[in-house]
Amino acid sequence: MTSPQHDQSPSARSPLRNEDREAAVQRLQEAYADDRISHEELDQRLDQVLTATTPDALATAVRDLPPERPGTTSTIAAASGRIKRSGPWQVPRHLKVESAFGKVRLNLARAVITYPVVDIELVLGTGGAKITVPRDATVDTEGLTAGWKTIRYEPRSPVRADGPTIRFSGALGFGRLTIRHARR
Repeated sequence: MTSPQHDQSPSARSPLRNEDREAAVQRLQEAYADDRISHEELDQRLDQVLTATTPDALATAVRDLPPERPGTTSTIAAASGRIKRSGPWQVPRHLKVESAFGKVRLNLARAVITYPVVDIELVLGTGGAKITVPRDATVDTEGLTAGWKTIRYEPRSPVRADGPTIRFSGALGFGRLTIRHARR
């Protein structure tokens, strides 16, 4: 009689790495943003990814999705000083903004947004951030954590269904984040 350990594939016995889980979550987010899977399917698959204990279980949740696109996250970073984007600038699908001590000003009101969902990850130390989103955008701040000060955002209502969804994630140290909708 063989032991159950010998009946399993090598990947079923190997430990699950955090990087693999994060990559799977990324692929699911991209598939959802590209309208390849529904919101309900995203929730179901995220649950599979987050509860997976082996690489095989993780692979099952993303088996029919296209491979992760390399280089899809654009990063704007500054140790100190100001980070500023305004006017008609191209907003990438994934944007990471890193600032240790400076101020961040992102104005997406006239920006070119070609994706239905844009993920903006903020990694801010002591500087504050002011972000203006399009008038018709839906804003999701559930992925943000604030260390010292609060996050200021008042949802605009009613929001038109055809606007982009801007999802914020990341961590704020000692600075304040203010998100507002453009007036026009």
